[in-house]
Amino acid sequence: MDANDYLAMLDRAKEQLPENIETHDRFELPELDIIQEGKITIFKNFIDVTDKIRRDPQHLLQYLLKELGTPGTLEGRRVVFKAKISTNHIDEKVRDYTETYVICSECGRPDTHIDKEDRTFILVCEACGARRPIMIRKAARPEDANTLHVGDVVDVTINDVGKKGDGVAKYMDYLIVVPGTTRGTRANVKITNISAKTAFAQVTTEAVNH
Repeated sequence: MDANDYLAMLDRAKEQLPENIETHDRFELPELDIIQEGKITIFKNFIDVTDKIRRDPQHLLQYLLKELGTPGTLEGRRVVFKAKISTNHIDEKVRDYTETYVICSECGRPDTHIDKEDRTFILVCEACGARRPIMIRKAARPEDANTLHVGDVVDVTINDVGKKGDGVAKYMDYLIVVPGTTRGTRANVKITNISAKTAFAQVTTEAVNH
């Protein structure tokens, strides 16, 4: 083969190459834009995340509500959670969702969709053709998310007085006994002991009578 034949073959080979060579950069989620306003948490770029992973916003929302143990609503392109939740906690749950429902376990690509076979959901990779059943981790029970611990500081309003004259407040599923307080008092209290669904606390800030 002379030089001219070789160059002609090389030119033909170049013509057959695709214009865009596919790259396999590591998949990255958008940085979560989350703010807290009072007792609520706003996930401002929620729809940007669902657009990136190509999943139904309601599917991700329901997953987060169960995992975070809080109510919330989709409002436009953002989600409003009815509780104070750290950015790290939300980020962790979004990544858990992505690993379970989006990323192919064979090639690591996010180019997938979900099929259903009988009662089993299957993650199908459009890049490599791999198929795997989606193993759904059992979500935390609601009561696990609504649990007080010794040392917690909570804001309560005394709405009753016990037989011994101690103030009693209702918080989540607990009755909190706060000595030295009266009906209508609002204060931050620190949990000192817990017995079943009754907690005992002491005032940590100046109480306000209403």
